[in-house]
Amino acid sequence: MVESPSPNYEQRPNNTAVDMLVVHYTGMVSAAEALARLCDADAKVSAHYLIDEDGATHNLVAERHRAWHAGVAFWRGETNVNDRSIGIELVNPGHEFGYRQFPDVQMAAFRELATDILKRHPVPPRNVVGHSDVSPTRKTDPGEFFDWRAMAEVGIGLWPQESDHLEQDPAQLGSMLADIGYDISDFVAAVRAFQRHYRQHRVNGRIDPETARMMVGLQAIID
Repeated sequence: MVESPSPNYEQRPNNTAVDMLVVHYTGMVSAAEALARLCDADAKVSAHYLIDEDGATHNLVAERHRAWHAGVAFWRGETNVNDRSIGIELVNPGHEFGYRQFPDVQMAAFRELATDILKRHPVPPRNVVGHSDVSPTRKTDPGEFFDWRAMAEVGIGLWPQESDHLEQDPAQLGSMLADIGYDISDFVAAVRAFQRHYRQHRVNGRIDPETARMMVGLQAIID
């Protein structure tokens, strides 16, 4: 672990317990540029950890503190996501600068770090989310190359079985997305965010049979 302290943090209000883990990509040209911004007081942005593509992990903000990573966000009816979450940034240029696969060594480092975090904090699997899940109209990270399924297989988050039941009523599907946790005020954006997490080979914001069956499957296993 590399200690790279960021000045961009504050106390969690009223000792708020951590019950969310939010995954990001840096979306910047280089790791050095991303690290500099996360440690720049004028930028007013940070995360608790940054993982480089070679697996090097930087600790930016102590877990007991509130980092500034989620911005305007919503999950399961709550908007105070920074208050109650830990944020992990993965070095990747992102969709703007040449989005690419996350190297195996980077994902291994993420898996080790996330596993340790989940041992320290009562984060339910349904609250292990991407930035795009909590900010579907603004964000696309960590994107469709992040292997959520592999992470769920080792206890980090959830991965549904595709249901045999096909729900076709848009109102019912919207209710399911809301139950899962999404802000459905922009339904297309919420569907796109769901697909980016759970149906990654086609992210178009349209409800098709596969997307609907994955929604039904996920809604059945959330607690």
